[in-house]
Amino acid sequence: MNQEQAQQMRTGQGFIAALDQSGGSTPKALKLYGVDEDAYGSEAEMFDLIHQMRSRIAQSPAFTGDKVIGAILFEMTMDREIGGKPSAQYLWDERRVVPFLKVDKGLAETEHGVRLMKPMGDLDGLLSRAVGAGIFGTKMRSVIDAANPEGIKANVAQQFEIGRQILGHGLMPIIEPEVTISIADKAAAEDLLRDAILAELDALPEGQEIMLKLTLPEVDNHYLPLVEHPKVMRVVALSGGYSRDEANARLSRQTGVIASFSRALTEGLSAQQSDAEFDAALGAAIDSIYQASVAG
Repeated sequence: MNQEQAQQMRTGQGFIAALDQSGGSTPKALKLYGVDEDAYGSEAEMFDLIHQMRSRIAQSPAFTGDKVIGAILFEMTMDREIGGKPSAQYLWDERRVVPFLKVDKGLAETEHGVRLMKPMGDLDGLLSRAVGAGIFGTKMRSVIDAANPEGIKANVAQQFEIGRQILGHGLMPIIEPEVTISIADKAAAEDLLRDAILAELDALPEGQEIMLKLTLPEVDNHYLPLVEHPKVMRVVALSGGYSRDEANARLSRQTGVIASFSRALTEGLSAQQSDAEFDAALGAAIDSIYQASVAG
């Protein structure tokens, strides 16, 4: 593990950009960016367009390690180039942004109020490629749709089981059991989630660390025991469907938690903007999320 990158993740002031929309969420991300589905005729063209968007973000003047301490990439982004260099290498060498890789393959059907992760195929092969590409860590998302003790325990257990596999490759896993923001029993689900994570952390061997990516909670500082846990390198928050203003307001009240926003980061960016307009809009977004991240 790159110790300079680890130090930036542990203590760096700023947030993690989530640039990891996958096949299912890419059309929506492109539409918000002003690119309608009739602009591409195949999946390959669609992924070319989203890579152009991500490259434009990564090469924008404001997108540097001063405020964006890390970025989560989609597998296809890792395999491509930004600015004439392999993407992960470009991010670290040119921007001082620590590269992460999304490794999950999407969600299984709902069971016990949660959606676990689908089987990941040759995960070891992907992790080996990630190490070779200069990736620092990984991210994987599962979902909690109800305060179901059995489901939440199974969800967190799956995350940590695969997290241990990732640690075995010398990579830092970001464990992301997302609580859906619209559910009626969100606060109760967050109680169960915190307790399930603490139990798994206590079972991790001494000297091992993970990161956590969690939905902004109903009770401020609900996840402070996780922020302060010796086996947690960093706790980051997803925007989860909240607007950027709402996500920033909630985040600013969470001590020690920083952002890892996707849609809330790219809100207001458009393919139709000139580079000057785009850079100004992205710069303003980065500034606002940075301020919310360092406020807590």
